[in-house]
Amino acid sequence: MATIIVQPGGARAGRQRVSLTAIAHNRLMLLLILFMAVTGLLIGRMLWIGIFTAGATGDDALGIFLPARADIVDRNGVPLARTMEAYSVAVRPSKLIGQPAELARKLHEIFPDEAEAAFYKKLTGRGWAYLRRRALPEEVAAVNALGEIGIEFPREKERLYPQRTLAAHVLGFAPDANGVGGMGVESAFNDQLIDPATRGKPFALSIDARVQGALESELYAQLVAQSAKGAGGIILDANTGEVVAMASIPVFDPNKLQNYAGKSCGESPLCNHMVQARYELGSAFKPLSIAAAMDSGVVTSMAKRYDATAPLAVAGFRIKDDHALGRWVNVPEILVHSSNIGTARIADEMGAAPLQKLFRALDFDQRAPIELKERAGTLWPANWGRITTMTVSYGHGIAVTPLHLASAYAALVNGGTWRPATLRKLRAEDVPEGRRVFSAATSARMRQLLRMIVSEGTGRSADAKGFRIGGKTGSAEKPEAGRYNKSSLVTTFASAFPMDNPRYVVVVIMDEATGAFGLRTAAWTASPVVKRVVERVGPMLGVMPDERRDVDISDLMPLLWKPKGESE
Repeated sequence: MATIIVQPGGARAGRQRVSLTAIAHNRLMLLLILFMAVTGLLIGRMLWIGIFTAGATGDDALGIFLPARADIVDRNGVPLARTMEAYSVAVRPSKLIGQPAELARKLHEIFPDEAEAAFYKKLTGRGWAYLRRRALPEEVAAVNALGEIGIEFPREKERLYPQRTLAAHVLGFAPDANGVGGMGVESAFNDQLIDPATRGKPFALSIDARVQGALESELYAQLVAQSAKGAGGIILDANTGEVVAMASIPVFDPNKLQNYAGKSCGESPLCNHMVQARYELGSAFKPLSIAAAMDSGVVTSMAKRYDATAPLAVAGFRIKDDHALGRWVNVPEILVHSSNIGTARIADEMGAAPLQKLFRALDFDQRAPIELKERAGTLWPANWGRITTMTVSYGHGIAVTPLHLASAYAALVNGGTWRPATLRKLRAEDVPEGRRVFSAATSARMRQLLRMIVSEGTGRSADAKGFRIGGKTGSAEKPEAGRYNKSSLVTTFASAFPMDNPRYVVVVIMDEATGAFGLRTAAWTASPVVKRVVERVGPMLGVMPDERRDVDISDLMPLLWKPKGESE
C-alpha cells in the first residue's frame, strides 16, 4: 500500500511570506519618508533663519553662514589674517573654591607673559573677567586641569594673525572680529571685509609674504648692526603701483596689542613710518630735479659743466658739497658724486615753476597716494624764493613720506608714468592708466644715470651682481628746534631693478644709524640693505641674476673725470 505525504497549507504559507515582505518594505519606506521629512524640516528651518536674518540686515539669504570678517591673504594666497572660533579663559571670583594667591601662581606658570599680580587682581575682583583671550588649546587644557569650578572657557570669534609680526603695519588690527578695524588694511578696507557680498572670499593683498619676510629680516639685521633708532623699506611694482612689501621697524604683534595711548607716532611701535612719518630725504631728490630740468629744456647736454669750485653763496646761506670736488662738473658727475652745488645751479637756472609742477604731479603736496587711512601730510614750502628752489632740488626744505619717494622713482624709471600706490592685488585690466610726469626720453636717460651711480658712484655698496640695480643715496640731517642736528641723520637709498627693464622699486630708510667707524651716510647704512634684499627677493619675483646683461652707459662713461694716470 502506498503512503502519500501532503504538506498542508502550502498556498497559505506562501501568501504569508509575501505579506511579511510587503510589510517590511512598507516599514522601510515609511522610515525613509520620515527621515526625508525631518531632514527637509531642518534645511527649511536653517534657510528660514538665514532669510529672516538677511532681511533684517540687508544680507543675502546665506549670510548667516559666512565668517564675521573676511580672511586676508597675500598675493599668493598665504593667510595673513583669519577669523576663528578661539578659546578664552575667564573667571567668576564668587565661585572660586581655591586660594586666589595659589591660583594666580599657577596661572602665571601657564601664561608667563602676564604677571602673577595681574592674575591675582582679576581673581579677587568683584565681577566676571577675562584671564586670557586667544588662548591656545594646550593652555586651556592646562587651566582646566587645575579643577577650578570658578574658571570658565567661553568660545569667541577672534581675529588672529598667523604670521605674527609679519606685515603688521600693513595689516593693522581688528580688536573685535565683528567690529571695526583699528588701523592698516583692517581699517582701510573694513566695509569690504565685513560685507556679506564679499566676505565669503579671501581679500587678496598685493603683499608677497616671502618678500615681506626678507625685507623685514634684512632691515632688522641692519638696525641692530648700525645701532639705529628705526628702519623701514618699501618694494613697489614699478609698472602697476602694487606694494609688494612695506616694513617699519620696530614692529608689533597684532595678536598681543598693548595700550599705546598718548604716545606720538615716533614713539609707538604701531606707527608705520613709511606713510606716517615725513622726512627731508636729501640727495635722493637730485635725480627728480635733474629730470625736471631735462624735460623743461634747461639740461640739453650731459656734457654741460657747472661751477662747483667753491661753496655757493645765496641770500646769506652757503650751499656746499659734503665732499668738495673743487672743479667744474657735468650732469653725470653731479649725480655720481652727489653734488649739492651742481644740482642747485641747475635748479637756479630752471626756476621754481618747473620744479613745483613736477612735485605737485608726484603728489608731494598732499598725503601719500595709498588706501591706508593713517597717512602723514607733507611739508610743502610756504614760499618758493630763489634759495628755496635751490635747496629743495637736493631734498632740503621739503618733507615727504618714503612712499611718496617710491612712487616718484617708479615713474622716473618706468617710462615716465606715475601711478598711485595700492595694497590691493591688481588684475592686468585693473592697473590704472596713470599720468605722464616725465618724457620717455628723460626716463631712459635717468635709467642710465641711476645705473652709473651704483656702478661708479656713491651707490656702489648696493651693486648686487647681475641684478643691474640703479639708485641714489640720500643723507639728510634731521631738523630740531629750528635748526639741523648734525649728529642726527636719516639715510635713504632709492633704487630700482633690473635697470635695463625696471620691474621693482626698492626704497630703504635708516633713522639715526650710528654707523661703523663713524661712517653714517647712506652709502654705508642704507645701500648695503638694498643689495642684500635684492639678492634674496629677486629670484622670488622672477628676476634672475644675469651678468651678461646691463644698461649701456658707454656714451656717458667718457664724461666722468679721472685723475691723470688712472686707466679709462
